[in-house]
Parts: sequence; C-alpha cells; structure tokens
Amino acid sequence: MFTNRDIADYYNQTLNHYQKWWKLDRALAVHYGYWDSGTKNIVHALKNTNKMLLEMAGVKKEDKVLDAGCGVGGSAFYLAKTCEAKVTGITLSEKQLEYANRKRDELNLQKLVDFKLEDYNATSFENNTFDLVWAIESITSAPDKRAFAKESFRLLKPGGKLIIADYFRTQDAPPDKDKLLEQWQNCWGLADIMTLKDYFMPFENEGLFPVDKKDITRNIYHSSALMYRYYLLGLLPSVIYNSLHNTSRFARTHYKSGKYQYKALKRGLWEYWIILFQKRQ
Repeated sequence: MFTNRDIADYYNQTLNHYQKWWKLDRALAVHYGYWDSGTKNIVHALKNTNKMLLEMAGVKKEDKVLDAGCGVGGSAFYLAKTCEAKVTGITLSEKQLEYANRKRDELNLQKLVDFKLEDYNATSFENNTFDLVWAIESITSAPDKRAFAKESFRLLKPGGKLIIADYFRTQDAPPDKDKLLEQWQNCWGLADIMTLKDYFMPFENEGLFPVDKKDITRNIYHSSALMYRYYLLGLLPSVIYNSLHNTSRFARTHYKSGKYQYKALKRGLWEYWIILFQKRQ
C-alpha cells in the first residue's frame, strides 16, 4: 500500500516525464484524453476530458468547486475560464503545487483559482463549502475509498455533486496471469483498482448516490495506445539512462507503465468510466 508521501514522490519524480511526453506545458493534464471523430491531437483530447465532466456535472457560473487531486491545475483553469467557477485545487505534490501556482499567475486567474497542499481524505475546509467535488484519476490512489466519500459528503452542500473519472477493474475479467494491473499500479503509486460494482458501495454508505455514469473506454483507447508508443520509443533511452544514473524509484520504472496499462486494456482487464454522485438533500 502506498502512503501519501509515496504518491507525492511519484508526481514529484515524474513531472518532467509528463512535460516531455504528455505535452504538459500546453495541456496542463496528466490524465487520459477523450478522443472522438473531431479530435486532432493529444492536447485536444485532454481538454475534451474536462469538457465531458463539465457538461455531465452541469457546472454553473460562480459554483464553488474542489478539484481533489488537481495535478498542475488544468481542470481548475478550464472551469474558471469556461464558466467562471471558483475552484480550489488540492494536491500532495510540492512540485505540482509550485507549477500550478505559477501557471495561475501567468493566466491571471488569482480571483477564481487557488491551490493548496492537502490530503483529500482530510481537508481543512468547513462543512458544506462546495457545490461540486471534481476528481480525475486521483481517487485511484486512495486505498480507503470510504474515507474520501465521507470527506466529500462533509464538504458538499446539500444536493451538491461529486464527479469522478477513473479506471476500474472489469467485472468478470479474464485472469490477469501476467499481473499487468499490479505492475501498472506499482509504477504509478495506485491503490488496487476496483470494479465499478464494488466502488459504489462506500459512496452510497456515506450518503452519495450515483445519478449518472458513462463508459468512455473506447474514447480513451487512443490515449492508452499513445502511452504504449511512448514506452517503445523510450525503452532503450530509459534503460541506458538508468544504468548510468542513480534514478529515483518511480522515475526509474515510469516508462514501463505505458506497456502494462495498454496490454491490460487490450486484454479487457480494465475500463474507464465517468460517474456522477449527488449528496442527499
């Protein structure tokens, strides 16, 4: 099981990888991109993911949003610029926080966006603060989903919403003989990937009920394949670099994740869903 320090270390150690391979400085995202017939490139696909969640959650002007696991702030900036939502982003990574604050100042979004170094399972905010909790591929790192559900319930106003985009173990998936999911999880500092069915229980137990869900596995497939391509391109340089340098633990194996996640997807071991929960009134 990975600790908060482990998760922070993963993002601190791999930020430069995302800058090189995932167009971080343009897209401001470290998640999978949503591809449709009109998508031109990975930057466009990554912005599409934000668009999908915004439309599904029905974000309105001046809504107060908590971006739980905000990365370098891309979703926060998108929500602020698109519908003038007031967004607080929280991350465990010191490097992500520094990057996000610098970008916020460049975009002159100080009045709408702020960032903090916090744990989304135990935040410093008052009860009933937010209209929406937003989480793209961040809750997969939480081994205790119920702790996050409980904190989200506390933070949301009555009738508030929680939207999550993430990967899930396929129900009745074939045996993972090569332990692809486990190896992927170890590369990214993830908790065990759950099935959608098992995932719902801790949220419903805490008073957050699913009101909408969408399977977008086919739409993220190209992102997964692109990661595999980057794995192939980076394989030899990574092996050579690691043999000559004392590389940090996540940076040393990060390139391998491109292989594990893609092969696992090809074998039908995992799916990608967007889920919208609502707090009872």
